[in-house]
Amino acid sequence: MTEVADRVVGERRTPTADELATWRWFLRAHATITRALENELEAAEKLSLASYDVLVQLAEAPDRRLRMTELADAVLLSRSGVTRLVDRLERMGLVSRCPVESDGRGVAARLTDAGFARLRTASRVHLTGVQRHFVTRLDPQALEALEGISRRLSL
Repeated sequence: MTEVADRVVGERRTPTADELATWRWFLRAHATITRALENELEAAEKLSLASYDVLVQLAEAPDRRLRMTELADAVLLSRSGVTRLVDRLERMGLVSRCPVESDGRGVAARLTDAGFARLRTASRVHLTGVQRHFVTRLDPQALEALEGISRRLSL
């Protein structure tokens, strides 16, 4: 069999060795950077990267609130996962739950003033880490190319 024939499953082609290597480098880079950012946030602010993401999403939302389903979509967590995370953030006083006015059964998460203050402090740590672990390692052309690639992959 030829190499191409070996890479065909049904009617679909499987990745080449070089394509798989690129995929693995992408995964390794993502894991390395997110692990470093997570460790820095945990050490400095006792806040997970997922918690930070929830706070950011709420801070950027109108009235600093999102329906729980919208929040789950925004942070790429399951509904049950975001519910557990919001539970923890609520116990910390960073988020509160409130009814959705247009829907008697709907529930939204709202960023509290304490949550906004915590986000401002944590942002210094996080943005410094993004600069150190990501931005400084790429030149402007590479950053622009990566943005284009990431946008295409996100569709």
